[in-house]
Amino acid sequence: MSQKRVVIVGGVAGGASAAARLRRLDESAEIAIIEQGPFISFANCGLPYHIGGVIPDEADLTLQTPESFRARFAVDVRILQKVVSIDRMEKCVSVHNLQTDEIYSICYDELILSMGASPALPPISGCTAEGVFTLRSIPDTRRILGYLETHQVRSAVVVGGGFIGLEVCENLANRGISITLAELSGQVMPPLDPEMACQVHSHLRRKGVDLRLNTGIQAIQKENGTLNVTLGSETLKTDLVVLAAGVRPDTALAKEAGLRLNDRGAICVDTRMLTSDPSIYAVGDAVEIQNFVTGQADYIPLAGPANKQGRIAADQICGIDSRYTGTQGSSIAKVFELNVASTGISEKVAKRLGIAYDTVYTFPANHATYYPGATAMSLKLLFTRPEGKLLGAQLIGGEGVDKRCDVLATAIRAGMTVFDLTELELCYAPPFGSAKDPVNMAGYVAENLLTGKVKQIRFDQIESLPRDGSVQLLDVRTEGEFARGTIPGFWNLPLDSIRDSLNKLDKDKPVYVTCQVGLRGYLAARILMQHGFDVCNLSGGYRLWNSVFGQI
Repeated sequence: MSQKRVVIVGGVAGGASAAARLRRLDESAEIAIIEQGPFISFANCGLPYHIGGVIPDEADLTLQTPESFRARFAVDVRILQKVVSIDRMEKCVSVHNLQTDEIYSICYDELILSMGASPALPPISGCTAEGVFTLRSIPDTRRILGYLETHQVRSAVVVGGGFIGLEVCENLANRGISITLAELSGQVMPPLDPEMACQVHSHLRRKGVDLRLNTGIQAIQKENGTLNVTLGSETLKTDLVVLAAGVRPDTALAKEAGLRLNDRGAICVDTRMLTSDPSIYAVGDAVEIQNFVTGQADYIPLAGPANKQGRIAADQICGIDSRYTGTQGSSIAKVFELNVASTGISEKVAKRLGIAYDTVYTFPANHATYYPGATAMSLKLLFTRPEGKLLGAQLIGGEGVDKRCDVLATAIRAGMTVFDLTELELCYAPPFGSAKDPVNMAGYVAENLLTGKVKQIRFDQIESLPRDGSVQLLDVRTEGEFARGTIPGFWNLPLDSIRDSLNKLDKDKPVYVTCQVGLRGYLAARILMQHGFDVCNLSGGYRLWNSVFGQI
């Protein structure tokens, strides 16, 4: 293997993974990492938890130091040095040493760009005021912690309801700080569909977060030591602001070098992670990827894919034809006591792309209900119709959410259908699951729908049902449950009384049934269908409808 020089721009997830893989494959290669920050290979996903004291030692966030990386992998690690230009003809990069102010050049045979992404700042005044922060790096964390230690911070405004924004909310709240969360759109957690996000909204409010949806930030002004933050038509006084309104690919270097970018500014790469220049690769949050589910170009910045892409670029440089098969967006966040996970595409995306799909909702327990501590999770499954191929899943709950989402993510990657979910043999013991695992149950519910054993109506179609007596609206819960709240226009006929009450129903009028979560409604539908009634069951039952339109 001939000796080659590989220069890597950026030393966090993708860049560090590429360097380590390169060395494992080629002991003779000259490898240099050029990183503009003071750290490489650090866990930026752990930064909010360091602020909250969950991870008390900053050193735990650094997986490798420049010194340990040099010692283990024989890589020339250059921190606090910034690549300012690429000469593609000469195959050299110009580097600005931020400590000495020196400008020098280093040439390459192969170049890997792993610059990541930068916080997206709103186009307003005051973003650089004292007490206003973003969170993307360890120095950002130090600045926030330093401010918290030197100022009396009783309140904070967090702008943005994505992963970082929600994690910052939780960790600042755990420090006793009163939180206002402003989100420009109508929901937090963009990967979720709105009706699932409603459950997160309710939980945030129960935890004391002042949640402002459909609210943009107009201005920030520092006055007499206090930050005046204009949100919509209101100005709040607060002690701290964290801007977490998403990220944008950090690709100015690539643009100036003439590499092909997409409309969003992400670097276009092929499945080998190769850019429009045959000697330059790009990986991580700076690149456009192919969505695994849709097959279309997309931008999904996540740590797992960045690490995989770094490995693939290294393989290609060393003559191994690895290929990146796409990102499906598997992710999870801790929002106080809730675990919120998703994989694949959402219903919003399916609608936009015109995919023929259907959905089911289930609310299974995380383990056997007779074993102490069982809690329910919310599960939404998205699949093609009529084939039943899995498209996506969203889960919200406590313990066990991550396990079920991982199983569903694997099933999507394997091209499985809802019918296949019913066949999965998953681990069972009372402390861990049920004989019919939540993944199996979601498959059974979808199978019943696709095979015509039940018809369903969605939570967002209930309002359009006539209340003039031309249809029959039944709530089959117990009388006590019904008395605590029901959907307007529904009347109570408990499930166990249905067979004795068939003469009260009109076979010439359609029947719509609901229960708490959909299971008893399905049972009622099966009884009525076999007695000649035309029946639809409310998917997700009263619980889902109430989470969107009422109060949980």
